Amino acid sequence: MSIVTHLIGMKELTTDQIERLLDRAEYWAERPGVQTDVLKGRFIANLFFEASTRTRFSFEVAQKRLGAHVLNFIPETSSTVKGETIYDTIRTLEAMGVEAAVIRTKKDGLLTELASEVSLHLINAGDGTNEHPTQCLLDLLTMRQQFGRIEGLTVAIIGDLRHSRVLGSHLHALPKLGANLLLAGPSSMMPPAQIVPDGVKKVDIDEAVQTADVVMMLRVQLERHTDALFVSKEEYHRAHGLTLERAKMMKPGAVIMHPAPVNRGVEIHSDLVECEKSLIQKQVTNGVAARMAVLETVLKGSDKTWESSLATANA
Repeated sequence: MSIVTHLIGMKELTTDQIERLLDRAEYWAERPGVQTDVLKGRFIANLFFEASTRTRFSFEVAQKRLGAHVLNFIPETSSTVKGETIYDTIRTLEAMGVEAAVIRTKKDGLLTELASEVSLHLINAGDGTNEHPTQCLLDLLTMRQQFGRIEGLTVAIIGDLRHSRVLGSHLHALPKLGANLLLAGPSSMMPPAQIVPDGVKKVDIDEAVQTADVVMMLRVQLERHTDALFVSKEEYHRAHGLTLERAKMMKPGAVIMHPAPVNRGVEIHSDLVECEKSLIQKQVTNGVAARMAVLETVLKGSDKTWESSLATANA
């Protein structure tokens, strides 16, 4: 596997790199709560310029389980309020000996711009409406645990597709791994046609729910809409949500997923969030393992001794 020095997006990863990350994530998922010193003495900064609960805390738990020193950046009390650019902030951290930065930002493509200008390792915790690669990896891990494979699965992603960085990552990853991807949602929330790979089908929600092995619902991201919704939450739920009636149409063995946070009663009925078919809490659990795998791979990927031990552990 070629060395992964940054995790900018799933678009840049090969199928082999994705599978190796999933293998390592599975290794950590099978060892919940285990502490290690694999990143002992390494400094990692978390820079979140957008609100986050699951991703931010999941990264911090992963970092501490790996033995790293964690620095949590607070924009409101930083020099960015004085006009400092993110580039200058990163360069300052770099000069202090910080080796990796986990970044969430509203700006699409920011990490791609930074990667050619800085030396520390960059990990994308969500950039605008572009990509959210670690969410994608934890979703893939959850699917693989449930079905024993990803190749051949039919995955339906439903909801606010235009504004979803989770979809942005899955558009690249799922086809690479041999899954069949279906998209459904309001016509005003569909992604631009030019970013949808060949072979990905757009269908109505009932067809998506009836035929998918994985029904993944997405939140309506009101904070990214320039105009208010023209329908009520109740109308949206009836037309485009996973209602109790639609859930009864799911195939035997099919599962419900959601990257969260969940708007209960909007994209999914409240009773379905924690039902037998739901893997939503399992996704949250797997977030720590997936992010441990990413941090370990990015920070230790050029260490040949670690590569050798990794191969042995995964054998």
